[in-house]
Amino acid sequence: MLVKFLAEFFGTMLLIILGDGVVANVTLNKSGMKGAGSIQITLAWGLAVMVPAFIFGAASGASFNPALTIALAVDGSQPWAEVPVYIAAQFAGAIVGACIVYLMFQDQFDATDDPGTKLGVFSTGPSVPNIPRNIFCEAVATFVLVFAIKGIPPVAAGISNLFVFGIIVSIGMSLGGLTGYALNPARDIGPRIAHAFLPIKGKGDSNWGYAIVPIVGPIIGAVVAVLLFMALGNAGVF
Repeated sequence: MLVKFLAEFFGTMLLIILGDGVVANVTLNKSGMKGAGSIQITLAWGLAVMVPAFIFGAASGASFNPALTIALAVDGSQPWAEVPVYIAAQFAGAIVGACIVYLMFQDQFDATDDPGTKLGVFSTGPSVPNIPRNIFCEAVATFVLVFAIKGIPPVAAGISNLFVFGIIVSIGMSLGGLTGYALNPARDIGPRIAHAFLPIKGKGDSNWGYAIVPIVGPIIGAVVAVLLFMALGNAGVF
């Protein structure tokens, strides 16, 4: 179990370093890539998921996502006994990863005045605040993620990670402008916790009123995805 904890911890940490890192790189003042835009962010987030998956997939299955971990337990793909260990590792890794991003980009954070831009490096937010609809959007986006992951056919070891990269990029480019496509409670809440306690100059609040969205939405979407996949499988569709 320790091996799986370490794999999920370091995998999630790398995911956040690369994922939050690209947002910092593109949005913060005095960054050499400021203004590169949403395409770079979308592609980099897909790669941020893929890179640690190649490294740690054999050790833990490369979940890095509490919603996915819970869904895989619901359909029997993962023992429920492992769920608390995975989730603890994922949140801890996300917090540490976010702290590393801050340390790397501290000068750029100091040079940026807008608190919303600073929070956006760490956590997601809606283009139009509407909690019920935001939850629905996150649920649908996560449904697509998990349903597509379940539908990946048996392939050579590691090749499935390339498909996951494509899935993440597709979701980001199609749906990302609605809520920032958290898809993953640890990816949002871990860095949001880091934002709350880090000494970020002029950071403002951490918008905890929105935190229910990247927790509830992804879990609902992931669980519905595996239940529908099982139902369709039992009906002979797969």
